[in-house]
Amino acid sequence: MDTDNNPNHSQQAASTISGIAKALKNQLETVIFGQGEVIDLLLIGLLSEGHMLLEGLPGTAKTTLVKSLAQLLGLTFNRVQLTPDMLPAEITGTSIYDMNSRSFSFKQGPVFTDLLLADEINRTPPKTQSALLEAMEEQQVTMDGQRNPLSPLFTVIATLNPVEFEGTFPLPEAQLDRFMMKIQMKYPAPAAEKQMLAEFAKHAGTRYLYQKALTPIVSREEVLECRKLLGQILVEDSMLDYILQIIQDTRQNPNIELGCSPRSALSLLAASRAHAAIQGQGFVTPDNVKAVAGAIIRHRLILTAEAELDELTADQMVQQTLSKIAVPR
Repeated sequence: MDTDNNPNHSQQAASTISGIAKALKNQLETVIFGQGEVIDLLLIGLLSEGHMLLEGLPGTAKTTLVKSLAQLLGLTFNRVQLTPDMLPAEITGTSIYDMNSRSFSFKQGPVFTDLLLADEINRTPPKTQSALLEAMEEQQVTMDGQRNPLSPLFTVIATLNPVEFEGTFPLPEAQLDRFMMKIQMKYPAPAAEKQMLAEFAKHAGTRYLYQKALTPIVSREEVLECRKLLGQILVEDSMLDYILQIIQDTRQNPNIELGCSPRSALSLLAASRAHAAIQGQGFVTPDNVKAVAGAIIRHRLILTAEAELDELTADQMVQQTLSKIAVPR
């Protein structure tokens, strides 16, 4: 449960993580306007070693957000525009025959990076989608029996368009469950959008913010250290029971055909810890769990046909669960 039960160490760990997260968020908000909650969840996923689905309408700066985060962390970044005719080897890599050496050599694909943006993942067929499974779960690519390890910071952030379903391939449940979170990126509030326009008005052209280069302010080593420090954030037994009750309730809800897996319980615990640390807390509270529950659970639920006919949503089921589970004192 806890790697370090010393409250002083826990608070020091939280202060370190909180300081780094605030610095990153401040810089990201100079490029991405009105998306504070989305930025928080993205940082939580990165610190928790989780892969993320980023769902948003076109033009909401999904690509710019991920690219800017990579710049601020000094990480390598690859973007793959997924299409219906894309082959698995175009993502993972392939073996190339060298005429000079008369042998095969492995040519690395775009997964060999720190941050991989898989754009419109539901536009590519299941065979190509599944090429990411081993990489996401095992942090490696196996080719011709050889294990090719990926970066220790390897993170997949896949985007989805919530309104265009023609020509798409829904992600299978096994792959959805491997994404720690599904983050919904909506339009910014009018005040934030006006702030964006005011920033654009200071410069010529329409691509100023997209081309803005951000200077790294956090190193790879600091990110890896923050991941280790999360183990020092205290989690009481009552909080473990609370998380377990939330997960089990999704399996018992008559409106839900398929509830949350044990992997989702681990994800909810890890994300709650990261949320607490980013807030500067050395311990997890029910509020931390509630803050991340929607992003952790929404994409893992399959509603019954009757519930869908009644126009119920996964987010409504999450809120229903959170409202009925007693909060530990």
